[in-house]
Amino acid sequence: MMMSLYSIKLSHQLNQARTFIAARIQWVCDPYLDTAVSKEKDLKQVISFKNQLISSPSKSLPLSSLSLLKPYFNLSTTALNFFHKYSTVFSQFQPSPSLPFHIKLSPQAISLHKEEQLILKSQPLRDDTIKRLAKLLMLSGAKRLPLHIVDRFKYDLGLPHDYITALLSDYPEYFNVCEDKDCLTNKDTFFLELVSWKDELAVSEMEKRVSLEDLRNVKRGERIGFPLNFPNGFDLKKKVRDWVFEWQGLPYISPYENAFHLNPNGDQAEKWTVTVLHELLWLLVSKKTEKENVLQLGDYLGFGNRFNKALVHHPGIFYVSNKIRTQTVVLKEAYRKGFLVHKHLLMGMRFRYIRLMSKAKKKRRKSVGGVSHSQLQRQVSSTKKGIERKAKYKSREEEVERSNDSSESEFEDVGSSDSNLEDANNEGMMKMKM
Repeated sequence: MMMSLYSIKLSHQLNQARTFIAARIQWVCDPYLDTAVSKEKDLKQVISFKNQLISSPSKSLPLSSLSLLKPYFNLSTTALNFFHKYSTVFSQFQPSPSLPFHIKLSPQAISLHKEEQLILKSQPLRDDTIKRLAKLLMLSGAKRLPLHIVDRFKYDLGLPHDYITALLSDYPEYFNVCEDKDCLTNKDTFFLELVSWKDELAVSEMEKRVSLEDLRNVKRGERIGFPLNFPNGFDLKKKVRDWVFEWQGLPYISPYENAFHLNPNGDQAEKWTVTVLHELLWLLVSKKTEKENVLQLGDYLGFGNRFNKALVHHPGIFYVSNKIRTQTVVLKEAYRKGFLVHKHLLMGMRFRYIRLMSKAKKKRRKSVGGVSHSQLQRQVSSTKKGIERKAKYKSREEEVERSNDSSESEFEDVGSSDSNLEDANNEGMMKMKM
């Protein structure tokens, strides 16, 4: 089939050489967004421990068992100190003198959890979560991702901690779990795949805005620019500013299209990379995630180092915060002075957890429930030693057996409607006609 004159012209434009100015783009601190990230310090860990406790039949677990989760939850302190720090969320007790100390949720935390479950089980939120997860898989040309990559985004997508059984099993027409070779490690791994492509979901947030939510108005190759927001003190050199203006006017290629045929060093390829990053962050309930999550996903999507370069080249679109012992990528347009413009129900619940956590700082005690902090320290220490002795003894036994046989981030978001969101995000957005 012959290509139209428009297609030939567009193809030539899309494969143009790179014109990005080789100027150093300075990183400038954004105190508002740093505060938005810092607000959620320890929140993910608190919710992770909460889910562990709720999953237990007795709704409590030995302190020694929870202490083993420290490396998995990336704690900056011991589990004991963590629970002591957030005594308004966790309650420490000893079932009997002969048993080790246990941890359970406080009555206030249990109450919040029940409210959170009502939200998670509501049909509108379940449908919304399913669609966002499907769109994440659609960003991959293969319509699937390794489960360990999906798990990295579980918290940011607002998935239940047991999402495979509690959510995905109710949508067999959407998802399937299969086993295959990992393209990066060449090892067998489990994948979450989309059963079939969903045309109605293959529309990006930027395309929705320009089409005014009428998908019949979505046009391929339309010139759509991204909202830009630079912090005070940011000095963009004129030659870079001119490049950004021209780059914004390039055709917009949907993140749900495969554009890997483009020259990877060209400006158009970089705009498509930014488009994919923008859509990814928009799918997340807090419009932010750890940078490592973004980079690992980029490897599986086939972008390699291009995600990292896009974050450096476009500080008006993305912000990388260095707070809370990690790097967090934030979609700038989603925030206004450090507050989320779009109010997601789950974020509302998370800010209530933050409020409860903050109360512990004001009511810090040396003793919780009659058990002193030093007592708990000694208990954990002795329990750890016992575990280590058992492990050492077991390894000796195995060694003997082998030898005999043979001769391893204020706590409220602002803006309560989608109309507020559109007003904020349309600000600065450029739409240029062909």
